[in-house]
Amino acid sequence: MVQERNEKDYSLIRIRDLKVFAHHGVFEEETENGQDFYVCVDAYQNITTAATLDELVLTTDYGDMCHHITDFLTDNTFKLLETAAEELSKSLLMKYSLIDSVEVEIKKPQAPIGLPLAYASVVRKMSRHRALLSLGSNMEDREKHIRDALEELDAEPATNVVKISSLMETNPYGFKEQDKFINCAVEVTTLLPPKDLLIFTQGIEQQHGRERKIHWGPRTLDIDIVFYDDLVYGDGTLQIPHIDMQNRYFVLKPLSEIEPGYRHPLLNRTVMQLLLELEEKISDADK
Repeated sequence: MVQERNEKDYSLIRIRDLKVFAHHGVFEEETENGQDFYVCVDAYQNITTAATLDELVLTTDYGDMCHHITDFLTDNTFKLLETAAEELSKSLLMKYSLIDSVEVEIKKPQAPIGLPLAYASVVRKMSRHRALLSLGSNMEDREKHIRDALEELDAEPATNVVKISSLMETNPYGFKEQDKFINCAVEVTTLLPPKDLLIFTQGIEQQHGRERKIHWGPRTLDIDIVFYDDLVYGDGTLQIPHIDMQNRYFVLKPLSEIEPGYRHPLLNRTVMQLLLELEEKISDADK
């Protein structure tokens, strides 16, 4: 379940029937000759501060947005309206950081259907997602692995780093005969679905020479998805929330710095509550 947006805290920027001449379609004559498309966008963002202070820089410029939509659809060619709406939605969320979610409709009045109709259209809704990640390293230059990984997370256009905890040294968990870890927690917003986010983070691990030889063993870099919105999900490769996070001091302590009130959707405890409960159970040697 994705966290629901509180509509009272958000405002809607609405664009209706922006006319764009572009070259999208399955048939060759459509991509060669082009035709008119009409674009409608609903963009949700919190504009309370902008409205109070009456400052354009604190909101999304819908004029600039219209030019971006026009340039995007004229600079690219897609066979399917579905693909055009998907990619336009991504580009809007990546370009305009204040927008929390968008609904894009692309209308095609000259759709080659052979029947009288006003238009055919495709609508795509897309939102940013909030994920909390746990990072750790106990090999080579531990801090460098962590700091470089944070930069690599933020360098992905579909993912933005929002908050980073302090780096802290912790004792190993599970397999004790290894060096201490450096750990931190990070909050990101992302357009990637959970499995794609996992593939992305595992790719960063591999770039840092991560090898999985010993369960809970030494590693150059470990990135775990702890929370993803309020999602509850599990398969053979991914469990959200992280299945053992409530027992891991090295996860809870950094998380408590950046999101102490984040509530576990299954345990119905906040991160801070889980940390305090764990601290009562474990010794200093397990921290």
